[in-house]
Amino acid sequence: MTAESFQISLLDILIFVAFVVTVVSVGLYQSRNEKGSEDYFLAGRDLKWWLIGFSLIASNISTEQFVGMSGNAASHVGLAIASYEWMAAITLVVVAFAFLPYFLRTGIYTMPEFLEVRYTSTARTIMAVATILIYLLLLGSVTYSGALVISTLAGKAGMSVSLATGSLIIGVIAMAYVTAGGLKACAWADLIQGSALILGGGVIIWFAFQKLGLATEAAAVVSVETGAVSIQTLAPDAGVIERFWQLNQPRMNMFLPAADTVLPWTALMLGLWIPNFYYWGLNQYITQRTLGSASLAEGQKGIVFAAFMKLLIPFVIVIPGIIAFNLYSHDMRLEARGDTAGSMTRYLSANPATEFVVTADAPTDDEIAAWPSDRYLLAIYPDAAAIGALRTQSPWVLPVTRQQFDETQAGAFTVFVTEDKSWAAVNPGLAEEIAAFNLRTRDAARAAGRLTTSEKMIAYKYDTALAQVLGHVLPQRIGVVGFVLAALLGAVVSSLAAMLNAASTIFSMDVFKKYIAPGAGQEAVVRVGRFAVVAFGIVAVLLAPQLGNPAISNSIFTIIQEGQGFISPGILAVFAFGLVIRRGPAACGTAGLLTNIVAYGVLKLAVPDLQFLNRMAVCFALCLAVMTAITLVKPLAEPVEFKQNTAIALESSRIAKLGAVIVIAIALLFYFLFSSAGLAG
Repeated sequence: MTAESFQISLLDILIFVAFVVTVVSVGLYQSRNEKGSEDYFLAGRDLKWWLIGFSLIASNISTEQFVGMSGNAASHVGLAIASYEWMAAITLVVVAFAFLPYFLRTGIYTMPEFLEVRYTSTARTIMAVATILIYLLLLGSVTYSGALVISTLAGKAGMSVSLATGSLIIGVIAMAYVTAGGLKACAWADLIQGSALILGGGVIIWFAFQKLGLATEAAAVVSVETGAVSIQTLAPDAGVIERFWQLNQPRMNMFLPAADTVLPWTALMLGLWIPNFYYWGLNQYITQRTLGSASLAEGQKGIVFAAFMKLLIPFVIVIPGIIAFNLYSHDMRLEARGDTAGSMTRYLSANPATEFVVTADAPTDDEIAAWPSDRYLLAIYPDAAAIGALRTQSPWVLPVTRQQFDETQAGAFTVFVTEDKSWAAVNPGLAEEIAAFNLRTRDAARAAGRLTTSEKMIAYKYDTALAQVLGHVLPQRIGVVGFVLAALLGAVVSSLAAMLNAASTIFSMDVFKKYIAPGAGQEAVVRVGRFAVVAFGIVAVLLAPQLGNPAISNSIFTIIQEGQGFISPGILAVFAFGLVIRRGPAACGTAGLLTNIVAYGVLKLAVPDLQFLNRMAVCFALCLAVMTAITLVKPLAEPVEFKQNTAIALESSRIAKLGAVIVIAIALLFYFLFSSAGLAG
């Protein structure tokens, strides 16, 4: 199927609209009797295990994963990115039995509130404010990833939908039922969206494998160390699994080299556990579902159920991303041309003597067709309309308008870097030239006492992997496209809704009721919560289009994970220390949180080459060291006790314990099967 043949039929539109209406209607109906703040923010503390499990998955798995994780999978990272899912399954088990009993016992509404129970109100406030700020980034990121899919697919169908328009559609739907129904509306909507998400992912991978079985040639990343890519001819009699393995065996290893900038194996030892434990155990928009449990047993069963589903997620997200690169790497290069045009224009401005970037005013079709595959042509046209009329399929021809070209200037000390290993393999001569240029620029910056600025370069737009699969492999019949699009929209809406609900809860309970209006009644707090949902939703819609700038990152998934590093190591350290070391004084909470914020920022600036997961590990260890030192100097006279402040049953579930053992065993088996030892065997 060519890109031009992708169509959205009337049946697809009807299925899409029916799904959205059903989700919103069910959510609002189930939350129709909510009255006070406990009903609005915690669903009346009456959520059952199956609702908790599906809600955890739907809140977590969004187009952030479908776009970002499948995008990482399309790159040299491959299956290794599944560690975010398989390690999460193990993390969830620990959360169910080590964290949840304490949280439910204290009867808290928010995770920052627990810090006041254990430490001080200052620690609570720091966490609340920092969490809200990070949530603003997350809200924009999730909205952007959904809007990117809408925009890319609309383009393949011959329509023009901007990122801003896509963001507005997603934001309005999420705000609609969260504002009205709170957590219960989210949970019931998640039940439908989570089920559709898993089914939709299964549909995608089924048709992706079918398409791979029909291909005559495909791209393969032949080395995860260099990112080198080759186009391989496929044996016509080879089965689809044999073809997949032939193309992708180097990328089916869970352990990447220690020098890898995305997910080195060293990060699996400690660094990746930090965001995992923070995300699943201490992150409000996830834990809010478990804080609304009808009992401890229901919460534990729901979490273990979610952990089992996490084991399956890579097979419906990561594998399609890998296949997307096999089949549509050329399309990904074409999608990257807009970003590449900007970076190459800046490089030409910074280094006019380059032999690898040249310009031409409105080159002819024959000139474009004959352009060689070893240097870039910046084709300068008078306006965007002239560029829109071009149909060149060469990734080496980069159209820009005269105004863009004239206005684009590199900074005095700009270096050109990349997160895309394949970039150097695609541009070997240019990569060597830029390495030498960067060395001269850094020396000049040091001599002038100035800092350098970075310009990101990419060879492939990996984050379009999902859109490439959807635009090429789904059959144009029986409403399949409409259902899959509805499931994907549901995924992003459910995650956005969860974040809006969580951010509004923290603002309402930890800021408004704590400081602004301590005497406010339940109706006033709920009303403020609804206003907060709308305000945060507007921020998400406005921020989302800005995250498409490649100068920020080539992967939305990396943006999200790295951004949370400003709070996640410190929060995990403070919670873990407070639960285990009961004689740690109140000052430990504030000290641990502030230590991480400062240390993470300093390391990011001072040691930019330190991979962000390893950076998290360093900060986590530093926070523990600071809190240990404070405790040794002035420990509490008596250990802290967590008093029961809830009426729900607090007995653990035996069934959940058995399920937990099974989940951990399967996760460890996956790691062995997709390791060097397992692959060799």
